[in-house]
Amino acid sequence: MNPEATKSAVGVARLGLLFALAVTLSFLESLVPLPFPVPGIKLGLSNIVVMYCLFVIGPAQGFLLSCLKSVFVLLTRGLTGALISICGGLLSVAVMILIRRVLKDERYTISSVGGAVFHNIGQIACAAFLLGGIAPLLPFIPVLAASGVAVGIVTASLLRTLMPALKKMTIN
Repeated sequence: MNPEATKSAVGVARLGLLFALAVTLSFLESLVPLPFPVPGIKLGLSNIVVMYCLFVIGPAQGFLLSCLKSVFVLLTRGLTGALISICGGLLSVAVMILIRRVLKDERYTISSVGGAVFHNIGQIACAAFLLGGIAPLLPFIPVLAASGVAVGIVTASLLRTLMPALKKMTIN
């Protein structure tokens, strides 16, 4: 078999496995109710998989995984959920890439917090567009910003803990 074809097949298979893991983590976190009065606050466990993609595999795969997650949202929660997901996801990935390039380092916490906060900003912007204004969303912004910081710290800690084992499993 052609070495380039093998490498491509391995990349597709790896991305498929990561997508399956991201979807599974998203499903599992949906089973755990969080005690917050604001809808949509989640732990963002599937974002650990996206950050792994960004830090180990590359930005293009991180964007692709984020898009695949939004397609899954489209299939399971509808168009509105998918639009909100894609806006939050793509902005989050873009900010994490920017942070990584500016810092030139694997700063998981800064990248994760930035990604989480901008994920919420992207979702709020999309919701404001869909609702025709931001006024109904204003009370949610401080809570979503604080939750983005907290969730970003948690997901960064989990990634930092898992990364040594994940790097051992990485296929080049």
